[in-house]
Amino acid sequence: QMQLMETGGGSVQAGGSLRLSCTYSQHRCETTLIGWFRQTPGNQREWIAAISTDTEIPYYPETVKGRFVVSQDAAKRTVYLQMNSLKPEDAAIYHCAARPCFSWDRIGYPPGSGDFTYWGQGTQVTVAS
Repeated sequence: QMQLMETGGGSVQAGGSLRLSCTYSQHRCETTLIGWFRQTPGNQREWIAAISTDTEIPYYPETVKGRFVVSQDAAKRTVYLQMNSLKPEDAAIYHCAARPCFSWDRIGYPPGSGDFTYWGQGTQVTVAS
């Protein structure tokens, strides 16, 4: 079992930046994929970033590459999502999620929401135009 908690959401002007944090509890597997997703009403969760907790290699879809940066502070068991040049269409509820004991052979790339086992409650991001 893993617990995850997101913090850092809020309201920002278009063009601004925001940093979200995801604190996760320890799991027996050293290789865990922590992903970030966002969701707007009536839409499916969209994958926007992921990082492997052991290699710290980041992964992004093309839609946010160059604007969003995912990183980790392993000592704090915290993954960060730095979001820059925010647009009104970035407004959503942002969730982090965990897939312990992961490998790309098992889940395929890009990852979908169904590939993750544990989820945080989410944090709201609002972007004013």
